[in-house]
Amino acid sequence: MEMVIASCIMNRRTTVSADAEALATLESEARRRGGSLSAVLAEAVEEKAIAIRRKRRPRLGIGHSGDGLSARELMEHPIAGPLR
Repeated sequence: MEMVIASCIMNRRTTVSADAEALATLESEARRRGGSLSAVLAEAVEEKAIAIRRKRRPRLGIGHSGDGLSARELMEHPIAGPLR
């Protein structure tokens, strides 16, 4: 029995309004790559989405220690010496 694994990439069509000069730059880049404006726009949208997701990613240890030192700085100088 042969197993077939299918991958489905979900794309959504939309209309983009943008500055003419910005679009001309992206059109030029698409020509340089030998691709389409649509492909360059899709790449730009994905890059922006990744950047937004990174900014929104929860961070652990958010707070203020009061002494201005980061956890990394505190760990560089241990409080106690090595165990004997």
